Amino acid sequence: MIEDDKRLAAEAAVAEIEPGMCVGLGSGSTVAHVIAAVGARIRAGLRIEAAAASSRSERLAAEHGVALIDFADVAAVDLAIDGVDEIDPEFRAIKGGGGAMLREKIIARAATRMVAVADGRKKVERLGAAPVPVEVLPFARAFVTAELRRLGAEPVLRRTPEGLYRTDQDNIVLDCAFDALGALDDLDAALSAIPGVLGHGLFLREIDAVYLASDGKVDRIEH
Repeated sequence: MIEDDKRLAAEAAVAEIEPGMCVGLGSGSTVAHVIAAVGARIRAGLRIEAAAASSRSERLAAEHGVALIDFADVAAVDLAIDGVDEIDPEFRAIKGGGGAMLREKIIARAATRMVAVADGRKKVERLGAAPVPVEVLPFARAFVTAELRRLGAEPVLRRTPEGLYRTDQDNIVLDCAFDALGALDDLDAALSAIPGVLGHGLFLREIDAVYLASDGKVDRIEH
């Protein structure tokens, strides 16, 4: 049922894509449905340019026949579509459970319009149940960990069954649990100001609309 809701939200968001657009594709389990839906529209005749935020999304795009351009050559995109780990009523979100939050934020900022896709579980009244992922230069691991603790976080170095998790940029991720997320703008600025922090999962101003699906019904909510 949850996967069905993800698919429905993804298909509704993909309906926004118009011929000739440059589209930014995020990363994660819901975006897998987005990429499948984009592939179906391309096979039906849609012609667009697309760029992906992660190597995983690049592989999925290839599987679904979605030709990609290198985002390094792109200054702006018309539409970005991505998932969220949590989103509140003010369209502030936590992202990065899949580890691609740095590239995702770059694409989101480059987009004229960004839409989020999610199943209904991701809608929350207050952010904070999900940890805030922070991408860190490995050289700065101990220093950044100490700085994050001064901000009230309990950082946990992300690992996988295979060992230490590495982003597509070969950096590490600290997943930061906070007792309470207070002034989000202040936390955003404080995280970004730490030398060695390359990106974090607070998305406070990027999202223009969200497609939320619950029990087979999709709601589009505009900011």
